[in-house]
Amino acid sequence: MPPGSSAVLPSTTECIEIRGLRYNVRQWGPADAPPVFLLHGWMDASATFQFVVDALRQDWHVIAPDWRGYGASEWLGRPYWFPDYYADLDALLQHYSPGGPAQLVGHSMGANIAATYAALRPQRVARLAMLDFLGLKPDPAIDAPTQLGKWLDEIGEEPRLRTYPDHAALARRLRFANPRLTPARAEFLSHAVSRTLPDGQVEMACDPWHKVASPAVYRIEDAMAAWRRIQAPVLMLVAEKGFVNMRFGQEPEEYRRRLGCFADLRVETVAEAGHNLQHDQPERVAELLEGFLAR
Repeated sequence: MPPGSSAVLPSTTECIEIRGLRYNVRQWGPADAPPVFLLHGWMDASATFQFVVDALRQDWHVIAPDWRGYGASEWLGRPYWFPDYYADLDALLQHYSPGGPAQLVGHSMGANIAATYAALRPQRVARLAMLDFLGLKPDPAIDAPTQLGKWLDEIGEEPRLRTYPDHAALARRLRFANPRLTPARAEFLSHAVSRTLPDGQVEMACDPWHKVASPAVYRIEDAMAAWRRIQAPVLMLVAEKGFVNMRFGQEPEEYRRRLGCFADLRVETVAEAGHNLQHDQPERVAELLEGFLAR
């Protein structure tokens, strides 16, 4: 659709069984169009890509799952084990793209999952786009026992999410967290990525157990070893005011070290965008994605 269009392309959802869990999968566009998978990030849901989908100029069959414990997919109500996402993605691709390699677009945690998966199953990934993710920045003061102890402490209490009296209050909170978010987009997201509780209050549609720290220490060397195995072309979209620049903008050597892991890489900076660049500059994101995916 043309940039600036206020039209919202309708989506459909279906529930399928993935590895014994009920998975909600959102789809836009004609079923016979080229498929592309959009993978959301932490504490988010598939509808987060609505504005990018609205800005696409070509016909695509967009397939966007709610990860386990997010949106309308099944919630575990207990700690999550990150490697399950790789196996979930493998099963999703087998279901929706069994005949050939897939085009993957991941934001943040979704990019993390997609990149590692592309290393593990290079024959299953044709192209990979990573939106504002280049690994985490580990705290050198946290060692394995410290991290495990933190996890043990946190699982002893039932985690909870913040609640809001209504969708309007959530929309205001979203705009406070991201001033670049327009009122219309905040209003849409306040409904699309939330759920209404029995008492009428509203909360983000994310299992609060995702907030519990991992028991394992994050090692960037492990992530980089995976990135070196990726065979597919990679598009890296870096938000000008996002997490990648926040973490590595003052460390050019570390930034180059990480980028150097990718054999076939194109890097683009998205101006005037924070970490959620799919909300802040969806037209530019759509333009860059289509230029990459359609080449």
